[in-house]
Amino acid sequence: MSADTHESVTRLLRAAADGEPEAAKDLLPLVYEELRTLARARLRRQAPGQTLQPTALVHEAYLRLVGNDDPGWDGRGHFFAAAARSMRDILVEHARRKMAQKRGGGRRRIAADQAEPVFEPPSEDVLAVDEAVRQLERDDPRKGQIVNLRYFARLTTAETASALGVSVGTVEREWRYIRAWLQRELAERPGS
Repeated sequence: MSADTHESVTRLLRAAADGEPEAAKDLLPLVYEELRTLARARLRRQAPGQTLQPTALVHEAYLRLVGNDDPGWDGRGHFFAAAARSMRDILVEHARRKMAQKRGGGRRRIAADQAEPVFEPPSEDVLAVDEAVRQLERDDPRKGQIVNLRYFARLTTAETASALGVSVGTVEREWRYIRAWLQRELAERPGS
């Protein structure tokens, strides 16, 4: 993203936060490719067989972002963190729907000799990560914000520090802790 585009995004985010209806419409073309890159990165981490496409994920996340009456975005970092959080929520909802279907939601019984084999990729991974991150957010909201900015929004350490108003050293130190904590949490979960 060029410096001019970066400034335009910041200006449009402020305008959207101030309630200008045209700002959200003008913002999408400027951030679309960056959001698609973020969506592709999120979907690459999903189990094989994922049916959600990056374009659909971007569009649904964007609708959620601009659908708020007062998004209250405080700059580019906050916007992309909100976008990443929205994408995470969409993926978790998608995984939960698949898990409900896997457990018989809306299905009818058929005889075994009439059944066709179906491969269902595990949705538990997405749900386990989400559950661990939610626990971290409850225990330490700033660490939860760091996960959303670094992991989900793919911001650099410097961008994360700027968005949170803390030093780069603080983000680096807490990011090391977060990664170790998440690794331990996920390893201790049943089925890991």
